[in-house]
Amino acid sequence: MFPRTAKEVAQMAEEQHTHLGTFAIRHESEETGASEEAVRAALAEQIRIMKVSATEGRRRLVFSLSGLIGGDSTKVSAYAKRGTAISGEVMVDAVAYAMSSSEVNASMGRIVAAPTAGACGILPAVLKTFSDRRGTSEEELVDALAVAGAMGIIIGQNATISGAEGGCQAETGAAAAMAAGAAVHLLGGTPSQCLDSGAIVLMNMLGLVCDPVAGLVEIPCVYRNAQGAVNALTTADMVMAGVRSRIPFDEAVTAMYEVGRSLSEALRETGIGGIAGTPTGQRLKRQVFGDAPITEVHKDYKQPREEEESSGTGFEKGL
Repeated sequence: MFPRTAKEVAQMAEEQHTHLGTFAIRHESEETGASEEAVRAALAEQIRIMKVSATEGRRRLVFSLSGLIGGDSTKVSAYAKRGTAISGEVMVDAVAYAMSSSEVNASMGRIVAAPTAGACGILPAVLKTFSDRRGTSEEELVDALAVAGAMGIIIGQNATISGAEGGCQAETGAAAAMAAGAAVHLLGGTPSQCLDSGAIVLMNMLGLVCDPVAGLVEIPCVYRNAQGAVNALTTADMVMAGVRSRIPFDEAVTAMYEVGRSLSEALRETGIGGIAGTPTGQRLKRQVFGDAPITEVHKDYKQPREEEESSGTGFEKGL
């Protein structure tokens, strides 16, 4: 049985000199009957798929079936290579990775719902950043993904990860909190620090509505995945610098749930309010479901002169 609260998990992990992910792996083993080794192997396979989805949109142009989004990961990737980004190459790369996974998802490619398809770009972006910049091993990435999973279980048990129930804060917010915990773990942080980072991220994203244009997981979802990855990485650095969350993770989760329940139906994945309800959002909806083709989204797109090559993508094979 997985502990109900983050406080319990952190206390047990620190007493046992282990990390949050240990409990997630044990829980999965107990729930499914699979060995812990098999669970770790499954996590390693998920990481492989994450790396593919995070790089495919950088390697080649990927457009959604609706035409609403696509090609932006390639643009951001090319921009990162110029070395002129004010936020630095690491952050811009993370943005490109997050957008790539969102584009792959919208084009019906294979992604890992982490914890949902609408938030599929955040964890891959953070894990790929560590793999690139720190040479993080597969075993370490598996542990980090398990840490993220433990935090996701706590959110799921005590709140929700559904945009329809709790707004985008429950999807990209939960994903960013999980990714921040994974990042802190990889930076050598304690279980309590992992949870502090998650609490700070949830506070950063509290009240974020779910307002997809045309009811599709594309606009503004792709942008929120990018910002969720940045949020996770910057928060991890804050925590590793010694910043603590004054609000416990459990209380931040409860607050997120209460805020989500108070959102109007129009702001919970119905495609009615917020960005979806703007004149342009409504016009794009008519174009998606009507006869008018969507051309303005990418009609002026120019292929960058230099594309990033990704190793062993396998996207074309349906991975």
